[in-house]
Amino acid sequence: MSVGLLALLDDVAGLAKVAAASLDDIAGQAAKAGIKAAGAVVDDAAVTPRYVDGFSSDRELPIVGKIAWGSVRNKLLFLLPAALILSLVAPWIITPILMLGGAYLCYEGAEKVYHALKPHEAEAHEASLEPVALDPQTLEDTKVASAIKTDFILSAEIMTIALAAIEVNNFWTRAAILALVGVGITALVYGAVALIVKADDFGVLLARRGRLDLTRKFGRWLVRAMPLAMQVLGVVGTAAMIWVGGGILIHGLDSFGIAAPEHMVEAAAEWAEHALPAIAGFAGWAMTALIDGIVGLILGLLLIPVAGYVLAPAWRAIKRLLPKRAAA
Repeated sequence: MSVGLLALLDDVAGLAKVAAASLDDIAGQAAKAGIKAAGAVVDDAAVTPRYVDGFSSDRELPIVGKIAWGSVRNKLLFLLPAALILSLVAPWIITPILMLGGAYLCYEGAEKVYHALKPHEAEAHEASLEPVALDPQTLEDTKVASAIKTDFILSAEIMTIALAAIEVNNFWTRAAILALVGVGITALVYGAVALIVKADDFGVLLARRGRLDLTRKFGRWLVRAMPLAMQVLGVVGTAAMIWVGGGILIHGLDSFGIAAPEHMVEAAAEWAEHALPAIAGFAGWAMTALIDGIVGLILGLLLIPVAGYVLAPAWRAIKRLLPKRAAA
């Protein structure tokens, strides 16, 4: 009995060691995959704060919470199984889907630029696409839905990059790593967003209740600085949507054998690195983002009339036909 019990305990200890090693491997692979997707993560964090701009302070965290929950659903319920299944049965379709998402990011980002340059024309265009919000709750729901749609595209890029970085063939291990990446990145992004959008409230608290004069001064500076910081984040978020979308499209064209745009970007990045060796890494990234952004902005501006005069009327026509078919 004692020998059998010791053998059983030894087997349990061995299984525990194997499980611990597997968990360590999953965590390590998830960290590596998350680092590979860092660029898209930064873009996601920069884009989101602009969706809470204009709402009262008490609605900021609930809105961020709704978007974060939508992001978790995007990653775990839709993108994770889709990425795993498509990578097994139809890996060729992943790139076209990502390119469609990239085109959507270019369109949405270019629409923000268009709104800044020609607000009246942009508002007329937006009114032709969807009903104008009539009450705060409708506006909040519209903003949240728009943020979750944008998050879906950025999350698709994050999950695809993470999937490509995983060096494990086992299906369930890959699924566990992707799930860990999805949850971890969502917590990181929206935790940072929550801190950003509540920084002004923290400044008010310091200004009113700080025990030291320096603390109160810092609180007042924080309150004054946050509106400008939010404006800067809005600009960065819009730019991020455009350059990420443009980058997805350029890389997608390379996957289909149209390599000239990708080679042009790489050559320009190498030139920037050689021209500014002291900041070679940043110079190469900035040149890549600039060219991706130019391509994305041009495409997005071209898509605005397509959305207004082709896609929106077609969608309205389809919606008018659906009840008739149901009744028939």
